[in-house]
This record gives sequence, structure tokens and C-alpha cells, in this order.
Amino acid sequence: MKALVKAKAEKGIWMQEVLMPTVGPNDVLIKIKKTAICGTDIHIYKWDEWAQQHINVPLVAGHEFVGEIVEKGNEVGDYFTIGDRVSGEGHIACKHCRNCRAGRAHLCRINVSVGVTRNGAFAEYLSIPASNAYPIPENITDNEAAILDPLGNATHTTLSYDLVGEDVLITGAGPVGIMAAAIARHVGARHVVITDINPYRLALAEKMHVTLSVNTSKTSLDEVMKQLGMKEGFDVGLEMSGNSHAFNDMIKHMNHAGKIALLGFLPHNTAIDWSAVIMKGLLIKGIYGREMYDTWYKMITMLQSGLNIKPIITHEFGITDYEKAFNVMASGEAGKIILNW
Repeated sequence: MKALVKAKAEKGIWMQEVLMPTVGPNDVLIKIKKTAICGTDIHIYKWDEWAQQHINVPLVAGHEFVGEIVEKGNEVGDYFTIGDRVSGEGHIACKHCRNCRAGRAHLCRINVSVGVTRNGAFAEYLSIPASNAYPIPENITDNEAAILDPLGNATHTTLSYDLVGEDVLITGAGPVGIMAAAIARHVGARHVVITDINPYRLALAEKMHVTLSVNTSKTSLDEVMKQLGMKEGFDVGLEMSGNSHAFNDMIKHMNHAGKIALLGFLPHNTAIDWSAVIMKGLLIKGIYGREMYDTWYKMITMLQSGLNIKPIITHEFGITDYEKAFNVMASGEAGKIILNW
């Protein structure tokens, strides 16, 4: 079968013929219809420091997908049938450690990651455990289904706290940050402010009906609060940027007893004002992946109840144009990019 392979320890990704994946007794084989490019895929493509530390080549990349089941193992029950349309959870948990047994499989100590530590979805076929496949209702489009993985990151982060009537600050207007803003509006936040320094992505955020889309190189959060009539600071912060300056600016402008959900990977040497965290009584929660599978249920039902994420999909390419797609994504002038197989 054809697949996009990180074949060499250098910049790039290559279309190659690879063996079909094996289908174990508890697995399903999925014929891939659409995939989406993630920031992780760009790290792998660029072969940056993170990729060099975490990726073993050769590797079939990709973990955001939708397709249909064409084969299932002999131990897979009647829950899935041939032809079912599915996406899937990319973190394969061990099911035996303390967190897995306690229903916290997203925090499994030995999670295997599709497209990162095992072959992934940038291929004509993908085999995953049936327990990781997630059925897609008829009223969810293929394009929406292809980006459920990053929508799940946004959902897990945003719904970590009660947002009804709250003022929310989101640092980082990447696709996940923008979808988080849409979720915050959908569930009843009062003001939703998103910050970045990328004009393209800030303009994209405005299409998702944020209260304010702020270029912090030109406008300070003090000015934003004054414009919105806010006197006490933000109630909830969602850190999506991985930028230490943005994170410190968030802490500075949080209300006392504010709550922060931290998704972005900050530099190892990031320093923050710990006295502000203590004196304000801030709660900071680390976010990883999606809660299995409550996050999946919630994002599906939000889409069915009117959450609109379609504007975040800005480009769509046939798989033969994969190099162009990766270059567009790497430019920062894109939201989510769909690859049609």
C-alpha cells in the first residue's frame, strides 16, 4: 500500500510502498479516506530537535483520520460491522496500569502513540485496536471527523473548568486554540479573548466569533481588559501557545482564584512568577490528549448541537500534492489542512 513515510533522519517526508498492516484478533482494519496534518507531523517533517529525540525512522506518520472498517479481528464483537465509518483515538493504552484501571487511560504510563511511536494514518490502510475506533454519526461530515483528534485536545482543555458566564483568555491562535475559543463560546463563556502575533491566524479566529482577537505585539492585555470593562482579571486561562512570555502574561492577568489549563509545551527553562500563582491562589492543570472516551462523546454531541468548526479547515489537497500541503502548513498561513486519499 502507499504511505507517507519518515524514511530518513532529515527534513522531509516521502511517499513509499509499504506492507499492509497486520490485523490482530482485537483490531479493525480501516481504509483511510481523509487525514489531517497536525503540528506534530510538522515537527516530524522538519526533523527538529523534538523529532530527533522522539521519532525512530522509518515511520508512517499521521494520526488524524477518518475512514471505514474493511476488516475486523475474530475477537471483535458486533459493535462494529464492515463498512462502518470511524475515526479513532491515537493513544493506545496498556489497560493494566493504575491509571488505566481507574478510567484515566489518557494518562497511561506506557501509551503507544499512532504515527509517533508506531506506524500511523498517512497510509491507505490503518490497523488499530477496535477499542480505539470511534463510530461517526451520519450528521458529522468526513472533514469534521478527520479533525476530531485536535478537536478533542481543544475539548479536553476547554471543558476542564466551568465556563458559564466566565471571562476566558486563550494564548495561542493555532487550530487547537481557535477551536477552544469556539467551544468556550458554545458552552456559555462571557468574553473569549485569544492572543497571538500571527495576523493570519488571528483573522481566522475572528471567523469563530471570539470576543477579541488580539495581536499582543501591538495591544496589551491591560488595554483589552479596559476595552471590555473587566476589572478583576480573567477567570479561566487556556494556554495553547507553548510560549513562555504568553504564559507569564496570562498569569499576570488572571483573576484571584483563577484556573489555568496548560496544553502547550513550554520550553524547559521557562520561569514564571510563582509568588503570583500562590498569592492569587491559581489552579494550574496539565492537559494531555483526550479523556477516553468522555471527550469523544462530548465533542461529537457539541458538533451535533451547533458547534461550528468548519472555518478552521482552510485547505484541502489530494494526497499526491502532499509536499505542497506540508509546506503550506509549515508556513503558518493555514488552519487545518485535509489530505484526501
